[in-house]
Amino acid sequence: MNTDELRRFVLDRLDEDEARLARDELPLLDEAEAGGKLRIARSDDGAGLLLLPGPTQAPTDPVPFPEKVAVLRAEVAQTDDDAALRLLANAFDTHHDWQEEWR
Repeated sequence: MNTDELRRFVLDRLDEDEARLARDELPLLDEAEAGGKLRIARSDDGAGLLLLPGPTQAPTDPVPFPEKVAVLRAEVAQTDDDAALRLLANAFDTHHDWQEEWR
């Protein structure tokens, strides 16, 4: 698997999601969270965000899209964690550039 290609895919999808939000459309990342593919939650101390697999297990306040996209973009740009990149990429698995090897 090419980590740089996966990183670029995720960053491009985050850009597209920002454009969707600007058009008053639901970002695909938010759809993926609602569908139980992943969850983005505040850390216990509230200082950061956590990217977790699976649906929300307890009622939590959703992290607003602009806040989470900024944190995710910074993390994606510098991480070498293939598992985190694949988890985020899976949120966009309906996109035509999606590659099954990323699952």
